Amino acid sequence: MIASWISQWSFAASLPIVLLGLLVWAGGGWLWLLHCRRSGWRRSVLFLEGCRFLLITLVTFTLLRPEFLWQLEREESPKVALLFDETASMQTRDVVSSNQVIQRAEWVSRQRESEFWKPIQETGDVAVVQRTFGEHQAETNTASLATTGTDLNRALVDTLHQVQQLKAVLLMTDGDWNVGQSPVAAATSYRQNDIPIFSVAVGSQSPLPDLTIESVDVPAYGLLGEQVSIPFTISSHLSRSVETEVELTPKKGETVKKSVTIPAGETIQESVVWSPRSVGEQTLTLKLPVQEEEALSDNNEKRFRINVRVETLNVLVVDSKPRWEYRYLRNALARDPGVDLHCLLFHPRIGMGGGRHYLSSFPGTKQMLSRYDVVFLGDVGIGQGELTRKDAKLLSGLVSQQGSGLVFLPGPRGRHLTWRDSPLGELMPVMLNTNKPSGIGLSNETRLALTSAGKEHWLTRLSGEDNPNSAVWQQLPGFYWCSAVKKSRPGSTVLAVHSSLRNKWGRLPLLVTRSYGNGNVLFMGTDSAWRWRRGVEDKYHYRFWSQVVRWMAHQRHLAGKEGIRLSFNPESPTVGDTMFLQATVLNDSGFPIQSGSVTGVIDVPGKPNERLEFSPVDGGWGVYKTKFVPEVEGDYKIQVTSPEHDRELTSRIEVRRPNIEKQGQPINAEVLSEMARLTHGVAVGTHEVNRAVEAISLLPEPRPLEKRIRLWSHPLWGGLLLLLLAVYWTGRKLAGMI
Repeated sequence: MIASWISQWSFAASLPIVLLGLLVWAGGGWLWLLHCRRSGWRRSVLFLEGCRFLLITLVTFTLLRPEFLWQLEREESPKVALLFDETASMQTRDVVSSNQVIQRAEWVSRQRESEFWKPIQETGDVAVVQRTFGEHQAETNTASLATTGTDLNRALVDTLHQVQQLKAVLLMTDGDWNVGQSPVAAATSYRQNDIPIFSVAVGSQSPLPDLTIESVDVPAYGLLGEQVSIPFTISSHLSRSVETEVELTPKKGETVKKSVTIPAGETIQESVVWSPRSVGEQTLTLKLPVQEEEALSDNNEKRFRINVRVETLNVLVVDSKPRWEYRYLRNALARDPGVDLHCLLFHPRIGMGGGRHYLSSFPGTKQMLSRYDVVFLGDVGIGQGELTRKDAKLLSGLVSQQGSGLVFLPGPRGRHLTWRDSPLGELMPVMLNTNKPSGIGLSNETRLALTSAGKEHWLTRLSGEDNPNSAVWQQLPGFYWCSAVKKSRPGSTVLAVHSSLRNKWGRLPLLVTRSYGNGNVLFMGTDSAWRWRRGVEDKYHYRFWSQVVRWMAHQRHLAGKEGIRLSFNPESPTVGDTMFLQATVLNDSGFPIQSGSVTGVIDVPGKPNERLEFSPVDGGWGVYKTKFVPEVEGDYKIQVTSPEHDRELTSRIEVRRPNIEKQGQPINAEVLSEMARLTHGVAVGTHEVNRAVEAISLLPEPRPLEKRIRLWSHPLWGGLLLLLLAVYWTGRKLAGMI
């Protein structure tokens, strides 16, 4: 680069200030001369008076607002930078050219081939610099981790710093930016440097007519022969409502169809139920039929994998009076081939219940209780020959550390009120009304009413694919008794409420879930689910309790082997998520270990293995935990080992990358217009490229680069004045002049 620096002083004071400054300076000089004569030209007086006169001179100079200016006179040609967007969103096909609809990237490519910038060079000695920008690695907020996306701000900032003698920038893009700062921040820097930004918005300002399967939330595993609910999200950019069928096709087996209605321009969340028929890893495809007016068809299909296996779940049912709810619940679980059932019945005034599946006493140690995946707690309380506070503490630890599920099934005896002042009180998803220990009896039959959360929850899905779920719940036989509940506790999810009874907090919550530690808790405030069998036998009653057991035990069985289990959260992680891993290790007798180390090794795709150190969780449940952040997508192989107890487990976790570079989205014309407005440029569409080129051609030559030091407001200049003032007054003190 050939350039030369020119330096000069500049002053910004008005004429009265200049005259005042000269008067002050002249007065200071006269005083200096007068004092020196009176002292006989002594050195000490000469020095002090010289300091004061110098200080007056500098203050007078400051009043003139002096500035030192450097100007860089460049002798090279000014440059116009052309920035072309090459990110994934530019693959969207929504640009009309020659009566054809083509991709945004193709339109940009045709413009480059035509060399549309030639008129800029014909107007003078102007150099054109072509630059492209694509997906950029930017740090996320959750960790020192990079995610891939479009950083439009970075592309502009790099151009400003790297291209010398920049006259203007012409930007061809759809305006889509999803990582980094807003490009308006870069536009502010361009304005300060008097460099205009001209933008060509490539694409349509309205979304393409399209249906898109946005996501499929796949569970980590499914059980053979059991129903697996697979939620999915569909977005519509069509002008009409669509009624169609979503197809779930396994690699081996029958296709499952789900009827859905997709309103115009809205996003819906639905789920399809699939029953696996073979063990092992299954590959499934969720497909949405392509409509005639859709512009894109490659986003109507999602492929995913799920591991299918056989599990036997251990369930413990604890109750007192053998009411109808207990009897039918026990029978349903006893007939379930995937459940190993144990019952404990504290029968009032008779003694412990006995027979098949019955226990003689509560499993009152961690070793005995830790085997259970789900515990049902009926109309039984603390004390009076039933449970003890120690038992309540064990149940609390079972849920919080072992990840087991706990179901509260209160009854008219009111024994559930004793849970409030025990370790179980923290687990309760609702606040109970202590003034009504026997609950609320009703003369007329009433029903549960699903909430908005309950309508979408897997626990409450009782219908088949051809029958709306809400209609099934409206037809279920009702109840004549319910527990007296005030309201749900913070952090709880209310699935169903009393259809008529309400208090100052709203309708009584009767079906409520809550997460506690690593497990889940369910509160069922009625004891009449057994009545759902009327006319249909076990159709709804069995399905509901079967889903409850499997939903609550799901986390405990994400990965397991004899003597060791591994659970992780989130279950379907994406790049950048913090994953929490928990290992539960048992000894040769099947009891939780009390000591020893647990280590892990993660096989990261394309990177060296990462070692994990698990730390023990207090409580003596044999639980160890750790965490890590996946940085790349792919299949992660995790090996967990407890060498002292000869336990080893290998599991696989699929990590996905969030799709932030989406096709079919409208252009961001607002940000392009704002950048042009801030920098005094022009924002145009694809049919007005010549207008932007003409505006650039008419731009004046760029001003010389200036570097200005405002001496009158510089902190170092102020410090110098204070230093001279301190020297002057200190000298007068030492000389005895004060």
